[in-house]
Amino acid sequence: MQIVHTLDPLRNAIDALRKAGPVALVPTMGALHEGHLTLVREARRHAASVVVSIFVNPLQFGANEDLDAYPRQLQRDADLLEAEGVDLLWAPTVEAMYPAGFSTNISVAGVSEGLCGAARPGHFDGVATVVCKLFNQVLPDTALFGEKDWQQLAVIRRMARDLDLTRPAAAAIRGVETVREADGLAMSSRNAYLTAEQRAAAVALPTAMRVAIAGIEAGAPVPATLERLQADLIAGGFASVDYAQLRTADDLEELQARAAQPMRLIVAARIGSARLIDNMAVAPAP
Repeated sequence: MQIVHTLDPLRNAIDALRKAGPVALVPTMGALHEGHLTLVREARRHAASVVVSIFVNPLQFGANEDLDAYPRQLQRDADLLEAEGVDLLWAPTVEAMYPAGFSTNISVAGVSEGLCGAARPGHFDGVATVVCKLFNQVLPDTALFGEKDWQQLAVIRRMARDLDLTRPAAAAIRGVETVREADGLAMSSRNAYLTAEQRAAAVALPTAMRVAIAGIEAGAPVPATLERLQADLIAGGFASVDYAQLRTADDLEELQARAAQPMRLIVAARIGSARLIDNMAVAPAP
């Protein structure tokens, strides 16, 4: 596996890989877990070569967020990727990604508003900007993202459509189902922030979500069901709930009742020093 940190060697390496066929990109911020490795394995199904990027993007962290504390373990991550047969690891420095004088920002309206967009102002501008740069640097034929951050996936797809990107085109941006621990908690690099007690309590998140979904699909009123979900999280050990909302799957319109189209229950809640997010599908109304 090649490891490159600056742009010129990256472009040379990509040119060589492209001779073998399509290239897939899996963007990450490192601290890899089984969820990331699932993306890598899925990427191999769709391309001849797999490129993984590791970059802790300062533009998507707010002033009081965990940029400095975010786990960085490049050698461990590289070993995991090499074992998976990844062809190229793109691990740029901050200076390589944002050289002196960098002043461009990409903002995607609509799908970036509300949810994490409201709780983390500027976050999705940082996501859209760095992902657009990664797409332009690697020029992948397809790119893969976990569905755990459903809003992020919607933002990236909308950006690709609106900017007429072709490598990858919006239709080639693939969402991969959330990978979960045995007890149902979505895998996340931020789970490492949890103490043993907090980790045991965190299972209240997927559990309460499944109860809420069962209620909504059985005809329970959506607002009351979401209020109960939040109360269950607080009772289960969470300190606060940023949001718990039912949204349309494609354009993320907020719903007050079950709709006859694909939907997602989307939740963010805080326990200890971790802010955990999750989402699950809700069956359309018959």
